[in-house]
Amino acid sequence: MIDKLKLQIREDLEKSLSAKYNQPINVVVEEPKTSGLGDISIPVFSIVKTVRKQLNEVVEDVINALEYSSAFNLIKAVTRVGGFINITLDRLGFSKAVIKENQSASFGQLDIGENKTIVIDYSSPNIAKPFSVGHLRSTIIGHAIGNILEKLGYNVVRINHLGDFGTQFGKIIYSYLNFGDKAKVDKNPIEELVKLYVEFHEIAKEKPEIEDKAREIFKELEQGNPEYQKLWSHFREVSLSEYMKVYEMLNVRFDSYDGEAFYNDKMQAVVEELTEKSLLVKDEGAMIVDLGEDMPPALIQKTDGSTLYITRDLAALFYRKKTYDFDEVLYVVGNEQKLHFEQLKSVVKKMGYDFYENIHHINFGLVLQDGKKMSTRKGKIVKLEDVLMEATNLSLEYINEKNPDLANKAVIAQKIGVSAIIFNDLKNYRTNDVEFNLEDMVNFVGQTGPYLQYTSVRISSVLEENSFNCENIDYHLFTSDHSFELIKTIAQYQEILIKAKSEYSPSVLAKYLLSLASYFNSFYAKEKIVVDDVLERNTKLCLISIIRNILDEGMNLLGMQVIRKM
Repeated sequence: MIDKLKLQIREDLEKSLSAKYNQPINVVVEEPKTSGLGDISIPVFSIVKTVRKQLNEVVEDVINALEYSSAFNLIKAVTRVGGFINITLDRLGFSKAVIKENQSASFGQLDIGENKTIVIDYSSPNIAKPFSVGHLRSTIIGHAIGNILEKLGYNVVRINHLGDFGTQFGKIIYSYLNFGDKAKVDKNPIEELVKLYVEFHEIAKEKPEIEDKAREIFKELEQGNPEYQKLWSHFREVSLSEYMKVYEMLNVRFDSYDGEAFYNDKMQAVVEELTEKSLLVKDEGAMIVDLGEDMPPALIQKTDGSTLYITRDLAALFYRKKTYDFDEVLYVVGNEQKLHFEQLKSVVKKMGYDFYENIHHINFGLVLQDGKKMSTRKGKIVKLEDVLMEATNLSLEYINEKNPDLANKAVIAQKIGVSAIIFNDLKNYRTNDVEFNLEDMVNFVGQTGPYLQYTSVRISSVLEENSFNCENIDYHLFTSDHSFELIKTIAQYQEILIKAKSEYSPSVLAKYLLSLASYFNSFYAKEKIVVDDVLERNTKLCLISIIRNILDEGMNLLGMQVIRKM
């Protein structure tokens, strides 16, 4: 609501001052750089520069114009410090407006995405390989963005573009048929398929001719060999079954699991369209799209006629546009793929499609451990399921220390551990690398997921023991400094969701939740909630119930689990 107020003041001042000076005036409305100067600040230097008048005269004009703003009824005082006009809000009136807005059943639900569709491509693990920590960031960042978009009223289509095609399947099928053990593969499919893939490369060092045999198998797979197709389908099915265990732990869902293979019969149409539009150029036997001097060309077909990732991504893009008629499409993929998506957009633009502007690469950094890329542990892939279980066990140790008699300890421990991993990632701006330290994540104090969950649990324990009615409260109690900080923080919620969408960064929401929890815990330390005075008690219970609602909903949007006991 603060942002709404700032926007209203800006619009009213720009309209009034533009009329007065007979020229367009841009007004900046912000929060003071120094606390204690007020709640809203208006720097007037840019206006002085535009109208070429004395500073004092412009300050006087802005102050006079403020009196005609529709937000003036929520302003208590206006003061000047140099070239800044500082506004102090009427705490009583502002608190009433915030509390009443929060009492609405649809609080936080905005319709800015009404009748708009956004497709999100995220997670995308490779079939016949373990679901590793390397896929964690794409999975939870994409999921959280999808949740936030749905909250804002968008129709969201969640796609898991599985890595289910490529020459590696020729190698796996060759290995399976020549030295695989069906019983072992059926019992532990992912682990055994990885062993077969590794074994293939070991044998290929001594017998390089098997590389050609694997390529032949893959070519026959592409052409529809029934035996190979059956094996490929089986490997895909057992892999996805394993991945679903991880998705269930993360509480992540998708609308489509159509992977790379789904677009095999859709790529030729892309090549033909590029040819018809005279965009394909032969370069040393391969077919490329020239993207100018500032970008390497997009390689569409190899010399042997086979297609590449960008060809498949173009086919997927056009299929999604036709199927879902999206307004935006998001690819939640690491920083290292920046050039690929720049090329993708550039090719689409050259093809004459204006929706190239709505293709967004939602890039992110690496997962680090002790400052190094967390991809292997003692030479082995770090499986995400193992890490989630490790976090769960660590959470259970904390519970056994603090609350050994807690019911459903194992279930709650998993909710704490998994949520801790999710929050540790999402509190960081997505393009930054993330340091992975389980003991730091699963900590009930500090900027952690368990800290947010504990704050919600603390509020719930008070509310469960006391009844309250938000229709009967004393707004004067919200005018103290620590109470009003809470009110102002509550008032930011909707604007935080909008900002998180505009930046496609769940960290905006995560940091806001930390701030809200911090202000609540400060308030809780200074104020007794359950007091004898009925009106005061009712007022405070209403306030903390609103805080809990926002914390719980915010955690849900991030993909965390809300708990009531811990």
